[in-house]
Amino acid sequence: MSISLETMLQLCIILPLLGALGIAATGRNPNLREGITISTGLVVLYLVINLYLGLKAGESISVHWGDIMPGLQVSFTLEPLGMIFALVASFLWVITTIYSIGYMRAHHEENQTRFYICFAIAISSVMGISFADNLFTLFIFYEILTLSTYPLVTHAGTEKAKRGGRIYLGILLSTSIAFFLLAIVSTWFVAGTLDFTPGGVFGPAVDTTVAAIILVLFIFGIGKAAIMPFHRWLPAAMVAPTPVSALLHAVAVVKAGVFTVLKVSVFIFGIDLLQELPSTQFLLYLAGATVLLASLIAMRQDNLKARLAYSTVSQLGYITIGALLASSAGIIGGSMHIAMHAFGKITLFFCAGAILVATHKSNISDMRGIGRQMPITMAAFFIASLSIIGVPPTGGTWSKWFLLMGTLETAQWGLMVVLMISSLLSIAYLLPIPYRAFFPGKGQAVDQVGIKEAPTASLIAICITATGCLVLFVYPQPLYELAAAILEIPGTAHE
Repeated sequence: MSISLETMLQLCIILPLLGALGIAATGRNPNLREGITISTGLVVLYLVINLYLGLKAGESISVHWGDIMPGLQVSFTLEPLGMIFALVASFLWVITTIYSIGYMRAHHEENQTRFYICFAIAISSVMGISFADNLFTLFIFYEILTLSTYPLVTHAGTEKAKRGGRIYLGILLSTSIAFFLLAIVSTWFVAGTLDFTPGGVFGPAVDTTVAAIILVLFIFGIGKAAIMPFHRWLPAAMVAPTPVSALLHAVAVVKAGVFTVLKVSVFIFGIDLLQELPSTQFLLYLAGATVLLASLIAMRQDNLKARLAYSTVSQLGYITIGALLASSAGIIGGSMHIAMHAFGKITLFFCAGAILVATHKSNISDMRGIGRQMPITMAAFFIASLSIIGVPPTGGTWSKWFLLMGTLETAQWGLMVVLMISSLLSIAYLLPIPYRAFFPGKGQAVDQVGIKEAPTASLIAICITATGCLVLFVYPQPLYELAAAILEIPGTAHE
């Protein structure tokens, strides 16, 4: 019996919720609980791949769950940008689950059942965001994602974890209510629709001043994109276990933010209108400042997870710049960077967790010489660092190439310099870590007694994502085709 694409799409959202119920019911049997988690992830990945093949074959589907009131409906569709997000999230959810099994057991974490339940709800939310057909649907799942990841941030239950959770929830909810929701209501009032529409929903007669204000509300309101000064939730969330950090920084939360920025830029405003708005340039400068300042702050962090957190803030700025450049190359580069950054950054966080489990150390200054005991982990860290920097033979090369081409297309010379300086800063705060791990200097290596490689499950996950960084350099074609297809939707591309 064949399953329709419409059914597959709905199962991508519903199955993780059913999986969460199964996880809750089997909480006292860790093997069964984790088996359900992995099985659910694999089925969702299989469904998403089939949806991708359907989209590639030219299939067009729409799923309608109901009207809340006239003009406000919960509905879903397939389109290339959402497919990029869904493919990345579903694949990396499986890998993160494999990693988590090794990490959580080796680190003897408590409340593991709650951890896996919240993981499943979060990925359901991500699927809802990926396939949302309008702003109303996206907003619902955007907020569910915020709430479902809060228990993950406060997982440790310490005062530090609770404080980090308050900052996390406070910033994300306040930006959503004060700015994002207001932007959505304003869009509905001005345009009369919240549907994602190729070319945008605002007609040619729209007041550009009003549209410019709405754009600012959107960018400030999408707090998950971590544009300064609304970025503090991201470093605060570093109190969470490493698999959570990987989920937040590579798979779910931050990518939901920049995905929404891209979606709003292309399908609410449209490339043509974005080029005319006076606020676009201001927001581009703000994103550029975020890229540079976050890179500089990252250089000053000795705690590895904190350094990676500020690196994430900087890299998200790249995607926001790509969206707001309102050029073909910018949109392609920003869309591709969702995947390229995801594979690189999740590998770095996986390595950070492996180092913590093996050495019980989290400061970079305490990691000299560990490459000799953890060669696979530190080699993977090196590969992922190259991808974040954006140099061959890693996938980050291509997304940063298109982003640079986007700045050239639009004559944004200042932003081109920002992107180049940021890459140099990335070299400065990332590459010394694996270098000193392998070449600590005479008499500077830390005590290596008892240090060994990560647990097997975690090591498998690390190797898969590091290999992914290399594969995306050699074979970026499927990702590029999806990114380019965003601009081929009638009405989307700039004439």
